[in-house]
Formats: sequence, C-alpha cells, structure tokens
Amino acid sequence: MARAPRPLQGRVVALTGGARGIGRATAEALARKGARVAIGDVDVDAARASAEEIGFGVVAFELDVTDGASFEAFLDTVEAELGPLEVMINNAGILHLGPFAEEDEASQARQVDINLNGPMTGTKLALRRMVPRGRGHIVNVASSAGKFAPPGIATYTATKHGVVGFTEAVRWEQHGRGIDFSIVMPGVVRTEMIAGYKDVRGVQDIGPEDVAAAIVDALERPRLEVFVPRTLGGLWKLLVILPRGPREALLRALKVDQVTWEADRSARSDYEGRAAASTHT
Repeated sequence: MARAPRPLQGRVVALTGGARGIGRATAEALARKGARVAIGDVDVDAARASAEEIGFGVVAFELDVTDGASFEAFLDTVEAELGPLEVMINNAGILHLGPFAEEDEASQARQVDINLNGPMTGTKLALRRMVPRGRGHIVNVASSAGKFAPPGIATYTATKHGVVGFTEAVRWEQHGRGIDFSIVMPGVVRTEMIAGYKDVRGVQDIGPEDVAAAIVDALERPRLEVFVPRTLGGLWKLLVILPRGPREALLRALKVDQVTWEADRSARSDYEGRAAASTHT
C-alpha cells in the first residue's frame, strides 16, 4: 500500500535562490500546498517581486549564500517571521560553460562558493535548528551532473558531485535523529542557466515546474535520490554496472556529451554577466 503523503500545510520552508527559475517555481508549488515559504536571494528586489507575484503569503529576504553571517541572519528572520524551520531547500547555484583550461580562477572559486559551500552552510545551520527538535527535511538541489560528468562544465560538475557526496555523508551522520534528506538531480532544465546548450534528440529538457513538482513529491514522500525526469535514474542504474568503455560509448551514442561541449557560448553573455556580478542565480 502506498504511503499517505505528508501534509505540507503550514510547514515552514526556507528556500535559497528563489527569485528565478527552479527556486521561484518551487516556492509557488509549495505555497499552493499551503506551506509557509521564505525565499532568500542576493537579488532581494527580484526575490520580493517574485514573492509578491506568487502571493499565498510567500515572503522574501536578502541572502548571500557565500556569507555565513548572512545565512544565519536569513534563517533567524525566517523563524522570527514564520516559525521554527521545518524544511531547508538549498537551491542557489551558478554555471560557467567552457573548457576548464580556459576558465578564470574567479569563476571557478565563485562556483565552488555558491554551489558547494552554500549548500554546506545551509545544511549545517539548518541541522543546528532541526536536530534539537527531532524533525526536519533538508533538500539539496544538485544536478544530474552530480552523477554524470559532462564535458564543458567541469567546475560545475565538481561542485554538484560534492553536493551529492556531502549530503549522503551527513545523512549517515544524522541517522535516527528524525531528519530527512533529499538530493534533487535535474537534467537539462529550461532556465537562463542553459542558454546556448545544444539541443540533441537523446536528451529530454524539462521545465522549472517539473523540478518543483519533484521537490514537492520528495517532501510529501521522503526519499534520498530524486532524478528529474525519473528516466535519468534508470539510465544511471544502467551506466554504473557498465565498464567505462561501454558506458562512455552509450553516452556518446545518446549525444549526451554534445549538450554542453558543443554549446553556443556566444548566446550566454547575459547569463554569464549576471552570474559573474552576483553571488547566485
């Protein structure tokens, strides 16, 4: 018999990178379920505009995920305004596309700070609030790049592998303490982040609303690995049992390697400029 979904009505949710894309779609999906949602973003004006457009009592506050003091203040404000934190969704992330040897050090460091250190900070601060209460759910939005290793986004891939690894390790540390963990691993999502990606037949693109629906489902029916679309999970299970040669041959046959490696980098100027000037997207 299928488990009854956990109700989201009234649950207090903190969500990073909520002004746009997956974050915004997730905030709206959770608000429609009755959750009390606070979105944090370095672009606080965009975050507040998104919160107002979503409605349902969604609130927005300024947050720099690379600054521990900013993160602590964000969660303090969330709890003061909405109540004890029950769900932490670490979603903020940026991506630089291009050969690793050509990537400047500032871009490399920025991706590590936002994509990896950000979720680590959010997870740690959330645990310090959740563990004494004996309940909570931490959702870390990684990427299918956290399992696969596509060329052209090496640093991004490294950060997402890191998110997968540290989440699994922390989950073991917290076993039996009432804290659930989910790692969300989307494929190619139609947001500004994938500007210039090559469209290939073997790779299904999805919308932010699809990822949002998967996050909602993982909160209602807790599970660790959340692939979006679900078919990516099946592909991963096949790949891990194959020797490296056949595995890479299959990925080449599906043209998975072409999506990022043969992307049109000239089409990314707006996104890359905003990512370079901000601390998350």
